[in-house]
Amino acid sequence: MLMPDPKALRSLLARYADLRIAAPRNDESRRALDDVTYTLCVMTATSTIEDALERADSLLAGTATAAAVPPPAAGTCTPGVPPHPAAPPREDGGVTLVA
Repeated sequence: MLMPDPKALRSLLARYADLRIAAPRNDESRRALDDVTYTLCVMTATSTIEDALERADSLLAGTATAAAVPPPAAGTCTPGVPPHPAAPPREDGGVTLVA
């Protein structure tokens, strides 16, 4: 499954909440709620709004966890992975590729 953009997902969830709280009173607001419901289901690859809300929460929780992990500091190695040796410069000034 493709991962939906977290910003777009949050925006749709907010729109869905606003429309639900407002309790659709006319055809236009009912259509807007139906559209947001459909889009949430498509973005989360689900068939019901209940499943879509659950999946959206799960996806957003996963992105928050992933974003909270800091990148490794420059010059550090991943534990258990030896550092990659630097290739000596070539005499002709070209670039040496190291696999």
